[in-house]
Amino acid sequence: MKKTFPLKSEGKNPERMLEATKHEIRKYIKRERRRALPEGVDFWDFDCRFGSTEETAQVAHLAELIPLIDALVKSDGYQFYVEILAKHGHRQVRASADSTAE
Repeated sequence: MKKTFPLKSEGKNPERMLEATKHEIRKYIKRERRRALPEGVDFWDFDCRFGSTEETAQVAHLAELIPLIDALVKSDGYQFYVEILAKHGHRQVRASADSTAE
């Protein structure tokens, strides 16, 4: 998903537009996570970018997107760009408790 969302439009309630954009982002993530996993892949991971425009977008973690949107709204932003690309995720092996206690 690569999309620029307007936050203010004439004749529309800004709070409802904000909630609709958040819903669309969450719906996209849920849809991507439901896709079948290829062989050897543990989960779907996401590469995300966020900014007021496509040119100023910077890398962000998926969990940071909604707080970043809220911060932009508080600073009276009029639009934002979000890019969410699914990628293959592989689980990392954690070190056992015995090896960290030494």
